[in-house]
Amino acid sequence: MVKYRVLVVDDEEDMRHLVEMYLLNSGFDCTQASNGKEALEKLGTEHIDVVLLDIMMPIQDGFEVCKEIRNFSDVPIIFVSAKGEEWDKVKGLKLGGDDYVVKPFSPGELMARIESVLRRAGKKSEPIEEDQIVYGNISINNRSRKVMVGKETITLTLKEYELLNFLILHTNQVLSREQLLERIWGNDYSGSLRTVDTHVKTLRMKLKTADYIQTVWGIGYKFEAADEN
Repeated sequence: MVKYRVLVVDDEEDMRHLVEMYLLNSGFDCTQASNGKEALEKLGTEHIDVVLLDIMMPIQDGFEVCKEIRNFSDVPIIFVSAKGEEWDKVKGLKLGGDDYVVKPFSPGELMARIESVLRRAGKKSEPIEEDQIVYGNISINNRSRKVMVGKETITLTLKEYELLNFLILHTNQVLSREQLLERIWGNDYSGSLRTVDTHVKTLRMKLKTADYIQTVWGIGYKFEAADEN
């Protein structure tokens, strides 16, 4: 089974390495980001189960980074900061944080907080057990979020990738446009159902076939596994 992968976001290199040591010793996988921009890029290209997010960082503080993450992902976020005032904790939680740990902290406390948010997140944060999934000539690496058609690597946006993965996870199941819009774009998204149609159209073009993603007229779409006969 793949280990849970934790993204540590902190501008202090020593702190990142210290937390990484705690995580590795507790059986987690770890990746690092030294600023908000790098963190957002990693969340868009890698599978992350939990984010440990510092607040006091230059250019873009942790609160701003949290707001941006919540625009596209429900990944659990734990603020890890020297700012221990109640107002800071309340602000972090209201912005979408799942927990708040004040520096300095003990390794045991941090690991317990991580395990707690993973339990609360349930299936949404279960690690992916298969790194490589193959459907016909489509190959998906869930670690690197690399998608290949035959021997050619194709570039997908985050939403395209999430849509393709969700369709594949529900192979041969009819999914309405409403279901897809809610699952991929979220309840607060104010766009129209045409957003789903546009992304499906783009996906078909990039996959160079319309055979996999079938239109179910009047309802939505379904992903059909390739006929192996």
